[in-house]
Amino acid sequence: MSTTAVALGITNTAIGKKVAMALSGIVLVGFLFVHMLGNLRLFVSPKALNDYAAFLRDTPALLWLTRLALVTSAVTHVTSAFLLWRMNRRARPVPYARTHYVATSYAARTMVVTGPIVLCYVVYHLAHFTFGFTRGLGYVHAPADVYTNVVTSFRLWPVAVAYTVANLGLGVHLYHGAWSLLQTLGIRHPRYHELLRSLAVAFALVVVTGFVAVPIGVMLDHFHLIDVLSQRI
Repeated sequence: MSTTAVALGITNTAIGKKVAMALSGIVLVGFLFVHMLGNLRLFVSPKALNDYAAFLRDTPALLWLTRLALVTSAVTHVTSAFLLWRMNRRARPVPYARTHYVATSYAARTMVVTGPIVLCYVVYHLAHFTFGFTRGLGYVHAPADVYTNVVTSFRLWPVAVAYTVANLGLGVHLYHGAWSLLQTLGIRHPRYHELLRSLAVAFALVVVTGFVAVPIGVMLDHFHLIDVLSQRI
């Protein structure tokens, strides 16, 4: 049997789909972490955030390579998740009369919910900041002034709340995703079980805290509760 045939056979199995989810998840998780760090430049100065955005715009090769990797990873991740969900449904078309969870967690059971929430969040985020399709909501969309885009957007409390709630869903999804990734790739040992789980929790908390700090910080500054921004608009 050829190597290609073996590879195709593996991808048709549940473990093959889980590996595809894990590998694509690594790319997505890495991007989230870097993106979160970039967003925090908002608290340094308007110039710091705008320079970061300008660097991306002025480096088209890096920008489009990143976009290609993200789109490929996202499609692989979502498709694998859907196929796994369908396999599980077909394996038990009739639900249990009574369910008692033993070896699972709330995060694991809600992946089917947090996944679509994260997907909708990403679509709205792109329409909001990247393409400016939602500028009619009452904020400024200036491609060369990301700082103004962010601040005027999150001074609208519905937008700030929506982003905060979506990121909380992202945190639950990210925690279980990071934990499952380690398990799927064989990075596990009974001795380090709790340590690895704690690392997954810590990573999710760091990423979510970094993301929600932006809308919450802008809102606190807007209502003059805490002075966190370098420039008033």
